[in-house]
Amino acid sequence: MRDFPPNPVFEADVQASGGGKDLGNLPDWDLSDLYKGEDDPKLKSDLDWYKAEAAQFAKDFQGRVADLSADELLESIQRSEKMDMVAGRILSFAGLRYYQNSLDGGRVQFMSNMQQEITDSTSDLVFYWLEFNRIADSKYEAMLAENADLARYRPVLDHSRAMKPYQLSDEIEKLLHDQSVVGAAAWNKLFDETVAGLMFTVDGEDMGISEVADLLSHKDRAKREAAAREIGRVLNANIKIFSRVHNTLAKEKGIIDRWRGLPTPQTSRHLSNRVEPEVVEALRNAVVDAYPRLSHRYYELKRKWLGLDKMQVWDRNAPLPMEIDKTVKWDEATKTVMDAYAGFDPRMAEIAQPFFTKGWIDAAVKPGKSPGAFAHPTVTDAHPYVMLNYLGKPRDVMTLAHELGHGVHQVLAADQGEMLSSTPLTLAETASVFGEMLTFQKMLSDAKSDDEKRVLLANKVEDMINTVVRQIAFYDFECKLHAARSEGELTPEQINELWMSVQGESLGPAFEFIDEYATYWSYIPHFVHSPFYVYAYAFGDGLVNALYAVFQESPDGFQDKYFDMLKAGGAMHHKELLAPFGLDASDPEFWNKGLAMIEGFIDQLEAMEG
Repeated sequence: MRDFPPNPVFEADVQASGGGKDLGNLPDWDLSDLYKGEDDPKLKSDLDWYKAEAAQFAKDFQGRVADLSADELLESIQRSEKMDMVAGRILSFAGLRYYQNSLDGGRVQFMSNMQQEITDSTSDLVFYWLEFNRIADSKYEAMLAENADLARYRPVLDHSRAMKPYQLSDEIEKLLHDQSVVGAAAWNKLFDETVAGLMFTVDGEDMGISEVADLLSHKDRAKREAAAREIGRVLNANIKIFSRVHNTLAKEKGIIDRWRGLPTPQTSRHLSNRVEPEVVEALRNAVVDAYPRLSHRYYELKRKWLGLDKMQVWDRNAPLPMEIDKTVKWDEATKTVMDAYAGFDPRMAEIAQPFFTKGWIDAAVKPGKSPGAFAHPTVTDAHPYVMLNYLGKPRDVMTLAHELGHGVHQVLAADQGEMLSSTPLTLAETASVFGEMLTFQKMLSDAKSDDEKRVLLANKVEDMINTVVRQIAFYDFECKLHAARSEGELTPEQINELWMSVQGESLGPAFEFIDEYATYWSYIPHFVHSPFYVYAYAFGDGLVNALYAVFQESPDGFQDKYFDMLKAGGAMHHKELLAPFGLDASDPEFWNKGLAMIEGFIDQLEAMEG
């Protein structure tokens, strides 16, 4: 079953960007394709069906999975897939409403109730994959050879069997499942509600997290500083809650990992992502080695542009002196992205069109709405939904292109069915980052002056640094956090020190850091929702950069291969997906190929300086 939020694509710095107030007609979600409302009779009938089917499934298969024939195993998988679809629809509806306004008590209660109902029923199903993993390897291979329809599920089945060395007894697995709603899920909810409820005051104006984060890219340096210090003040006032959340979740993970015999805190994420640890290590090392050539070099350029002796944290996303303060209305943003998509392939724009016309996007900033942005696939017999906090600056156009890329990917992968459509996190960023690149290249080709081109290039480099350098720095912070927590409880000050230990290394000597910045780890949702998620951003960016280089070098036939890759969903390993392009992520040079694109953009910026 797909969890909610599903690999939530929140920008880890909550880098909402903003502009004027008159942004046009910003769309809201129409969730009626899932259910008409909490009182929709279809919702009740689906929930009743799920409960009954879960009980019947357990009655039909518990204790006998290892003895099933190939045909019987296929039947059980297809029934399990149907249950996943019904439960996913219910939880998607509850979750999307919750993230629209997590301060609404009714929505909070409804989501909690739905999670509890599904979790209680799913408790009867914990046995299934545990018993499946006990099927002898010889029999498993024979069944796949015998039944082609069963063999189609091999990627999912192999993924389950990869967890075989780490699974616990049926009783303990069921206990972990049952207590999850009062364990990690409850701490996640406390974190979300705390962040959504934070209020900041800058120059006498009260605002939420998205609005105050937007001020970090304001052209007025004093305004940026005021926002940065206010963020630090408010986070520090709530730091005990955030510290408790992180301490508890890291300790819980450590306990479960120890019981399972997982060798490192990162192992479960690598297994989930279907990526080898050495590939992640090669990525991490390539990026860290490139810090001086990427972030250090770029921020030194920016420091000179801004005329500063040292940059502060509130200068990192500052507009450039030659940048025109521009508000991009919603219709213009829509046209820009759709033109870029259509320019690559009309099929891409055709798939994206319903997001704008059928209520699949929720764009406006609203009280209680979660910060950042994400695309949620819901279930394969429905369609994805995209959430934005659109405030009208050019970077918001890139966020739209990014999330819409996820949506296109999810639509194309849906034909694989519920079990095979879900993409590992490392590949989940492929279409989103590619959509950004298409939009950037379209905007760059349309630039009418050197200054406009310089601003576009600089903003793209900053986005790539945020996606690659910053996320690997975040990954290193998480590695340090979990290692330190294994030795004992961490004070907020100790977590602050771990955070700051990666900041100077990644951002470089152009920066100084105010004391308040030490708490900025505390509101990054990935650390809470999806430990070690963040390297997937760098993986995706590097992969797309390498893909785009192939597109530039050999455009003939690229589109068809690209669409085939997206349609595969989770049905293929990254080696198989990249082979048609002549790429291999296990080759360390692969990552250098991707990083070279960022370096090339910085080269262009330096050349423009004369």
